[in-house]
Amino acid sequence: MMDKEYLGIVSHYESCLQRHGDTYLGADYTREKDPEICYGVMLDVILPADRNVSVQLLDFGCGASHLYEYILKRQMDRISYSGLDLSEKFVELSKSKFPAVNYYCVDLLNEGATIPNFDYIVMTGVFTEKCELSFDEMFSYFKRLVKKVFEHAEVGIAFNVMSKQVDWERDDLFHLPFDMLASFLSQKLSRNFAFRHDYGLYQYTTYVYR
Repeated sequence: MMDKEYLGIVSHYESCLQRHGDTYLGADYTREKDPEICYGVMLDVILPADRNVSVQLLDFGCGASHLYEYILKRQMDRISYSGLDLSEKFVELSKSKFPAVNYYCVDLLNEGATIPNFDYIVMTGVFTEKCELSFDEMFSYFKRLVKKVFEHAEVGIAFNVMSKQVDWERDDLFHLPFDMLASFLSQKLSRNFAFRHDYGLYQYTTYVYR
């Protein structure tokens, strides 16, 4: 079992923030329009029946809270937003921007670590980059963390990974085959899941429900 080697991914994002500041580049997106595409797809995890009622949503891996900015811009007033990140630097930045929001700086893979439950938990970009990890190391980390996160979601979760349906793959990205993911989800989490591969990026988003 790897010994917190996934923290290298956190360091990678912190270095992007240091180089580029609170921008889409600082969140390691290459095109300015891509984050908003991802955010719209992520929020589609909220079931139609819940879109006219208040829901508690956790932005797991919130970074600089750009998802919250997206929510505010579109006046999605029924979403009660909280953020979580492993990086103290990103949590401090987010708190400075939105002091009224609840933020958590916690590693759920630490023994005894816990957070409150939420209706929905979204994980944008948490699993798209594996950096120096091997595929097997990243998949192990992914499975452990997704299981932990799902325990705290009353309705469902959403996350994105890189697609295998591409012309070529980057060694530092996490390209996860549909069949491997479906097998894991159906055996360990829920058979109630859906893949989204229809929004024009080299990734796909998965919704998993109770």
